[in-house]
Amino acid sequence: MNENILLNMDFARTACLLPDNQKWVKSPADGVSRIPLEREAAESGHTTSFVKFEPGSFFPAHKHPQGEEIYVLEGVFSDENGDYPAGSYIRNPPGSRHKPFTKEGCTLFVKLDQFQQDDSSHIVIRPDEQNWRAGIGNLKVSPLHAHNSESTALVWWPEGEVFQPHAHHGGEEVVVIKGKFIDEHGEYPAGSWIRSPHMSKHFPHVRDETLILVKVGHLLPS
Repeated sequence: MNENILLNMDFARTACLLPDNQKWVKSPADGVSRIPLEREAAESGHTTSFVKFEPGSFFPAHKHPQGEEIYVLEGVFSDENGDYPAGSYIRNPPGSRHKPFTKEGCTLFVKLDQFQQDDSSHIVIRPDEQNWRAGIGNLKVSPLHAHNSESTALVWWPEGEVFQPHAHHGGEEVVVIKGKFIDEHGEYPAGSWIRSPHMSKHFPHVRDETLILVKVGHLLPS
């Protein structure tokens, strides 16, 4: 990919990628491929991607100048600090370093170089450590991270649940993990990525049981 190409870097615009339109692109590491979602440059800067490791593959040891945020969608992701099964959430703070690999293969959602300057927390939450609590209506929410205006959580929707119409102060970013997320703008099956800008509005609902990863408050205008 050309170093000068910007992908979905206008955060005042809605961005969405559905599974039918996704194409895996080979990375510099053998056995590792990616679907770029946001990209400032080819191998540096602000980046959001789906990342797939084939069984037995690894990525060379590297640093995270402005942090790395990971959610494990499938398989088991590993590094020298431990193993992270599907459903794990990891935040590696700015300046951290690791050498990731997998034995059985894995698929990840990864955000690079997007930490706030005063956010240095290292977080690992595996599925058995998730703290589920009641949300609005019949939703269940498992908080993963919060810092200043920004927060990230898993949200479980029961079959037929309808949420209230609302605006996204600071924007909203959603990855559909299971089921199908729906609003007046479209239908988003598992594997979809949706980014909605500051003060955008929608009226979401689901027909089937659905699980989403939601990040809000990180798209405030500068």
